[in-house]
Amino acid sequence: MGAYLNSQTPYTLYQSESRSPYFVDKTMLLQELFPYVAAGNRHLCVTRPRRFGKTIAANMISSFFQKGIDSGELFDRLKISEADDCQKYKNKYNVIRIDFSKMPRNCESYRQYIERVEELLISDLREAYPDAKTSETDAIGDILEEIFQQYHGEKFIFVLDEWDFIFHREFITEADKAKYVAFLSNLLKDRPYVILSYMTGILPIAKYSSGSELNMFAEFTMVNSPMFGTYFGFTDDEVDDLYERYCRECEKQRKIKNVTRKGLRDWYNGYYTKSGERVYNPRSVVFALQFNNLANYWTSSGPYDEIYYYIRNNVSDVRDDLALMAAGESVSAKIQEYAATSMNLSTRDEIYSAMVVYGFLSYLNGKVSIPNRELMEKFDELLMKNESLGYVYRLAKESEKMLKATLAGDTHTMEKILELVHDTEVPLLSYNHETELSAIVNLVYLAARDSYRVEREDKAGVGYVDFIFYPYDLTADGIILELKVDHTPEEAIQQIKDRKYALKFVPRLAEQKKYTGKILAVGIGYEKTEKKHRCRVESLN
Repeated sequence: MGAYLNSQTPYTLYQSESRSPYFVDKTMLLQELFPYVAAGNRHLCVTRPRRFGKTIAANMISSFFQKGIDSGELFDRLKISEADDCQKYKNKYNVIRIDFSKMPRNCESYRQYIERVEELLISDLREAYPDAKTSETDAIGDILEEIFQQYHGEKFIFVLDEWDFIFHREFITEADKAKYVAFLSNLLKDRPYVILSYMTGILPIAKYSSGSELNMFAEFTMVNSPMFGTYFGFTDDEVDDLYERYCRECEKQRKIKNVTRKGLRDWYNGYYTKSGERVYNPRSVVFALQFNNLANYWTSSGPYDEIYYYIRNNVSDVRDDLALMAAGESVSAKIQEYAATSMNLSTRDEIYSAMVVYGFLSYLNGKVSIPNRELMEKFDELLMKNESLGYVYRLAKESEKMLKATLAGDTHTMEKILELVHDTEVPLLSYNHETELSAIVNLVYLAARDSYRVEREDKAGVGYVDFIFYPYDLTADGIILELKVDHTPEEAIQQIKDRKYALKFVPRLAEQKKYTGKILAVGIGYEKTEKKHRCRVESLN
């Protein structure tokens, strides 16, 4: 066993993963690969955002197919053991598994990076095939071809994880990228020793391969292909099962359950497969259950994990969209995944394409949206920090004052804050649609999300929008807010009373939670002709 050839590492890592209390069995992905292995010389590239289980799947594939280990103890208790062809394929192949995210110490150039890969693989091959006639100047592809000839048609499965990792390094030039693509092409394309090359990454191949270098790959992305869709990310059924395990574990340890099933959905759901099935961010779900805490587990490891990095070249075109999406709305977009390969993003569609590829936005039926609360918090940070967003930034910055004024019944301050936006032309303040009403309310109460669960009432109609603010602290005041166009705030409050929204704060029979603070009815009226907001706050209890 070597560093790359039939390595013990992927088996050890996957075995450890399978013993986790929140392990999800995705081994039926292997059955999807059996026909490709049987046919030979097949090339697949699966791309997904970070944290979606690509590396776990790569370790699983390597562990199952590779020679030199007996993985029966592991896979015989998993779903793949039920497949008719399981034993035919298990531990029958030479597997070359390369994790391209591993770098040599003090790596400062592409040459250092790729030489490490070449040296480790060549060392493995020479140790395993000592009789192969090779020279020091032979490329890896030449050595593998020589092994194929001298060792009776010896073939290999290639599992290449994070193929695009190197493109995110600052020292990589355009010339380096071309060399790297040529390296992969020379290694894999039209080679008799390739049974299967299975490659993962974030970025699609298309734009990096300017000619035909990597055109042998079939690409499977979250947006363009239903195949493999549910093997990356957790489905609702899988999260249901995980939550049941969590509940049993809490009972066993006599531990208070801080995580709810609805909380998992709100925080980590919201991505879609090509077929429209919703999937969760798997890493965050596992962390929430493991640490007994619904929180933001989205880690930032560089500029590609910061939203402003994507919009910085064209803030003006996306500003209104950001306000709408922060309000929970979706906006139309034409997604071109190849746009993410160049981060010189200038058009609106290029920006959204990159944000979908990197997992900041979800895409369904021609529209993009912020998938869940975990990402919504990242967008909230953006709106609160970047002055270039203009009125969006100014409203967001005033949101703490707006919340304090509302709780204090200070309608003068509330009206003053709402008038701030009239210093400039604000398209959203045309109030032509309920989505625009919703966007303004969300912006002006952005800070409330830290201490309230803010929900929009679906029963609202033309010309008004209703929101209910449920406090996380049960002793704090709850808020029922209605924004109404061409009506008075008194009429808005009367509608709140008529619709009996205060009952939303009364616990259901089986629930123990009880809100003990005041319930505030907040009416906001907007007069279109005068462009004036008027506010009123009343206690309903």
